[in-house]
Amino acid sequence: MAGEFERHPNSRLLEGKVVATLFFEPSTRTRLSFETAANRLGARVIGFADPKVTSGTKGETLKDTIIMVSNYADVIVMRHYLEGAARYASEVSPVPVINAGDGANQHPSQTMLDLYSIYKTQGTLDNLQIYLVGDLKYGRTVHSLLTAMRHFSPTFHFIAPDELAMPEYWKQYCLDHDISYVEHKDFNEDTIRDADILYMTRVQKERFTDLMEYERVKDRYLLKRSMLQKVKDNMKILHPLPRVNEIEYSIDDDPHAYYFEQARNGLYARQALICDALGITLEEVINCKSFIL
Repeated sequence: MAGEFERHPNSRLLEGKVVATLFFEPSTRTRLSFETAANRLGARVIGFADPKVTSGTKGETLKDTIIMVSNYADVIVMRHYLEGAARYASEVSPVPVINAGDGANQHPSQTMLDLYSIYKTQGTLDNLQIYLVGDLKYGRTVHSLLTAMRHFSPTFHFIAPDELAMPEYWKQYCLDHDISYVEHKDFNEDTIRDADILYMTRVQKERFTDLMEYERVKDRYLLKRSMLQKVKDNMKILHPLPRVNEIEYSIDDDPHAYYFEQARNGLYARQALICDALGITLEEVINCKSFIL
């Protein structure tokens, strides 16, 4: 479905529908891509990007906010700082809820665009060597990617400092689902030479309660252009963005860099997610007569 929207991004499939975007946590790409997706499908968008302007500051509960917004919208896209908030919202809402990130837990819409990006660049999702680098403790994007890739027999490589290592319960998840993984401490050209996908992440300052700990680890793993000399021709560098200082800017014009294209793919994946949540099928998308050229 995402591929169909990449070929024909503008339509009136959702004309008359309303999409509510509720962002209790800062966002650039996720919020704007969801709102652009809704607009390109002909829907109207309501919502907020700053919880300080909502009745939550007056003590309104999340439940009441969700029920209230569901009176106005056909689907809710929500980002929240609490883990499990999206699941809770889906249980109290009479309209579909799409999780746009819940704390350090999951980021499933990011994973859908990641899968689309991996498939586009590798031609398959099966049997890939995927290297996850940086913040594997709090990085919800890598947790969601683990969940999705269990269907495609990957080998994951975890590269992180001890303070930000992949949590034990996610390693157990890999064992329970027969996902192969290898842990590394070194990050150099030899470590990454066999990668199909090099998935970089930033160290998330907002997840730390101890800023001294953040300062100790924030610059630990930096991808330099010189480290790409031995990598495979098909290797692509992904990053959920925003980037801070974990990828040298000189890499941006390297053929292995794919993170900006990855962000663009988010528009098509999120168009597909909104349609799926509203019960629109791939056949209906393909046969849509209201595409706008």
